[in-house]
Amino acid sequence: MAEECSHECSSCGVPGCGDRTEASGPSSLEPNKRSNIKNVIGVVSGKGGVGKSLVTSLLASEMQKRGFKVAILDADITGPSIPKSFGVDTRLTADADGINPAVTASGIEIMSVNLMLRREDEFVAWRGPVVSNAIKQFWQEVNWGDIDYMFVDMPPGTSDVFLTVFQSLPVDGIVTVSAPQELVAMIVGKAVNLARSMEVPVIGLVENMAYFKCDDCGKKHFIYGEPQGEEVAKRYEIPSVATLPLDPSFARLVDKGSVEDYDVEGALDSIIDQIEKTCAA
Repeated sequence: MAEECSHECSSCGVPGCGDRTEASGPSSLEPNKRSNIKNVIGVVSGKGGVGKSLVTSLLASEMQKRGFKVAILDADITGPSIPKSFGVDTRLTADADGINPAVTASGIEIMSVNLMLRREDEFVAWRGPVVSNAIKQFWQEVNWGDIDYMFVDMPPGTSDVFLTVFQSLPVDGIVTVSAPQELVAMIVGKAVNLARSMEVPVIGLVENMAYFKCDDCGKKHFIYGEPQGEEVAKRYEIPSVATLPLDPSFARLVDKGSVEDYDVEGALDSIIDQIEKTCAA
């Protein structure tokens, strides 16, 4: 008996399936008439638990401080954390043109499924096609207005959502997030290689939790081993690298919804400079 289509394209084994889309370059959907989004940057991890949403929040905040109009599309549908990081629990509104995004204290526009739930801890148990359609709706049905840089906070891995974002949105490049472990570096390579197979530039690598700085002596302690960011970037020809510390104040500010108040002390400048350079090109 012939195998029937399950509509789970990432694990599809049906030969000649007309629903399957090959992993080729992006073919972008048009946003709504009140949206003018100039640049789209995906933030990927390939693996959970390395601080991808934190890096997304910090990149958006730093770019906003440079005077750009910034937005975040939270594509981590089943594990959304962006609204909590920014202390946003606004009920979304809509008009004839579409949904109005929530706005953070500094003016960053955000759209996340958690802003549509009755409770922030309500679960979202959706299958791949439904998740993919939600992301497309966030792009097409939200009144984003004029946006210089939109950051897309991706879920871990290289499954349906990865393909949906990279084949439906006009992604200008990705920033990948890792931790100082060889296992994580290998998984970063999977995301980097997939992005390049889809002709999406790899802009930079952020190595999170690279060290802990002692409050008393100021010495850096490499709890998870020596940082590997430079070596991994060289291996995969990633043009810019940044490291972030294991800092308890990160967690405190995120819990307070005040991630915008964190001072990265220029640690992400090389990544942000490369984002501007890539998008300008």
